[in-house]
Amino acid sequence: MTAPISDEDLFASLRDHLFTAVVGDVLDRLGHRRQFLPQAIRPLRENMRIVGRAMPVLEADVFDDVSDLSRGPLGKMPFGLMLDALDDLKPGEIYVATGSSLNYALWGELMSTRAKHLRAAGAILNGYVRDANGIEALNFPDLLQGTLRARSRPSRKGNRLQVIHRD
Repeated sequence: MTAPISDEDLFASLRDHLFTAVVGDVLDRLGHRRQFLPQAIRPLRENMRIVGRAMPVLEADVFDDVSDLSRGPLGKMPFGLMLDALDDLKPGEIYVATGSSLNYALWGELMSTRAKHLRAAGAILNGYVRDANGIEALNFPDLLQGTLRARSRPSRKGNRLQVIHRD
């Protein structure tokens, strides 16, 4: 009987020996159709690959020009659950974020630094990143829609984004 393979060994084998089209074909044959990311989501650098378990995060735009009563339970938290979600990353996990508009960066160099320290596998973002040069220098794998110079931190007026849910 063959000993079970660890997640670390399995993911290393997938990363080293397979590519997206083959994985998609296998999933199709297993009945799991349309398992690809949207075409707009691409690696920050072409040679970046990510393999691991997903840690999904839901982002949302938050508008500061409303009353305190209408902001909900996360209204007093400048980034919502973002820092909790980031700190909750386990080794080999992928931070997967979606939900907000494309007006803000969902990820940046400081988040990449923390995620790398936690030994996360990478980040997949249905949106933009900032500090792209710093992320590339860290060699932290990111799949994203593009780069943006806009901030994601709270502003005095207007809107910002928050993580409103995480698994």
